[in-house]
Amino acid sequence: MSLLACPFCREMFPKGERTKCPVCGVDLVPFDTLPLSDDALGEDGIPREPDTELLPLAFPGRGRALLAGLSVAGLVAFFLPWIDVTMPDVFSMSGFVLARRLGWAWGAGVAWFILLPMVVTRRSIRKMRGARVAATFLAAVPGTTAAILLGRPPHGSHGVPVRFTFEAGIYATVVLSLVAVVAALFFGGRADDIRVARGSSSGKLVH
Repeated sequence: MSLLACPFCREMFPKGERTKCPVCGVDLVPFDTLPLSDDALGEDGIPREPDTELLPLAFPGRGRALLAGLSVAGLVAFFLPWIDVTMPDVFSMSGFVLARRLGWAWGAGVAWFILLPMVVTRRSIRKMRGARVAATFLAAVPGTTAAILLGRPPHGSHGVPVRFTFEAGIYATVVLSLVAVVAALFFGGRADDIRVARGSSSGKLVH
């Protein structure tokens, strides 16, 4: 039997019985053209909660675009000059070059590299909020690495003096890391103000 259904309340009627929903007053449409309801999309018959809805891949809100942008900027800073040596030789070292000499300095580049896809793949508010601790840790690693280098600068060996200056890359890493830590602490936004495809939770209790 061909069925018509209300696109709002999903009440079904045999084709030809009526053209409008008696409850909602909206036009009936073929039942097989309607998308799955929230009940059907839920697990074990439990409707989806607002904070589990998938957001668009390019959704920029709730700190998502900010953290992704900071990750990209951090990766760029990792390849910028960190130290400019003028004695005994003249050369510059980026974070990448330093990491090749000091293995533990890889933490700065690796942390930015992991943070970027982690942020991009979190497409629901619940997953974003659930990733706060991990995102905060990763955001803090580059700044900590740079701070250790600033606090314990390179020194000469075998009596050979070393003269150098710290460059923009290392300072940019500290600043970007601090901003990223703050952004990560609020990643996902508030749980009591959720605006998704089905409306808003503003003013309502969200479990």
